[in-house]
Amino acid sequence: MAEIDVFDGHNDAVQFIAEYKSAGRDFLVRSESGHLDLPRAREGGLVGGLFALHAGPEQQPENDLIIRENGYEVIYAETVDPLHARRQIDAQRLALERLIRRSGGRMRMAVDVDEIAAARAEAAFAVVLHMEGAEALDGEFDYLYALHAAGLRSLGPVWSRPNIFGYGVPFAYPRSPDTGPGLTEIGKDLIRTCNRLGIMIDLAHLNERGFWDVAALSHTPLVVTHACAHAICPSTRNLTDRQLDAIRDSDGVIGFNFSVNDVRADGDLNDDTPLEAVARHIEYLVNRVGEDRVALGSDFDGAVIPRAIKDASGLPHLFEAMRNSGFDTQSLSKFAFDNWLRVFALTWKNSPSS
Repeated sequence: MAEIDVFDGHNDAVQFIAEYKSAGRDFLVRSESGHLDLPRAREGGLVGGLFALHAGPEQQPENDLIIRENGYEVIYAETVDPLHARRQIDAQRLALERLIRRSGGRMRMAVDVDEIAAARAEAAFAVVLHMEGAEALDGEFDYLYALHAAGLRSLGPVWSRPNIFGYGVPFAYPRSPDTGPGLTEIGKDLIRTCNRLGIMIDLAHLNERGFWDVAALSHTPLVVTHACAHAICPSTRNLTDRQLDAIRDSDGVIGFNFSVNDVRADGDLNDDTPLEAVARHIEYLVNRVGEDRVALGSDFDGAVIPRAIKDASGLPHLFEAMRNSGFDTQSLSKFAFDNWLRVFALTWKNSPSS
């Protein structure tokens, strides 16, 4: 068994479970496909995580991948129909609830830090609901209130496409994350509403101007659940030093993303990425924002990750590489578990009890 307990800030596993897709994986049985299921989570020390609900367009277009000299750009569909998005989000949430019931107590939904801690103490896997992209919401936010009542505790206003709330950052390298306008007026209302409800705001996939709009509006720590450092890998999905400084100054958290094209300096989609390079990238983030503000945001089941990790069972290999780079037991525990719980406590404490 793994020596370090881990809470992960981002995975896309819900979209691949059997309860949601007829040909999906049984999350309770060890698989050799994908990155995450309960047995492999246990092998790697993973005791919980943010599970992303995410809606795509009704007709999936082929990605328009433009290759430039020493770079790339991926262009996705402009918008997602809100009613179609809501059907997907409802189906994914209900599928996850069915999975949790079928687990017979091995998995639990958690809506506060006490429930995460209790699940950890009782060897149950803690599931926290996150929604990646707010296409399913309308301007009245009735559906947001309903999702909050159902357990939603984290929300990314956009994915990497525009919606009525703001502008997602497209996938491109090398390029600045400053790719267009920031939040719309209704997007600013969404941030205020999340603050009132105690829903954590995730700035992953939001462009730089949107990031600064949230920084000016939000009363809670700035959080990016899965990203890396733009100074090392200049992809649009990564954070500039100035953004990292703002996360530090707000006492927020950045979840380190395993996606190799955001980890590697060359932006290459190459899983032959040494763990020494991964550890050095994490070290850069820690040196910039402090060891209390860097955590894990793996993007399991949503990215190409280093071959040496392979899947959730390989997390101990990362921690070994981090130890070899000078991380001690205390700093590893903060990265693996404590830092997420700290920022949850600072954010969710504002949640109304009714």
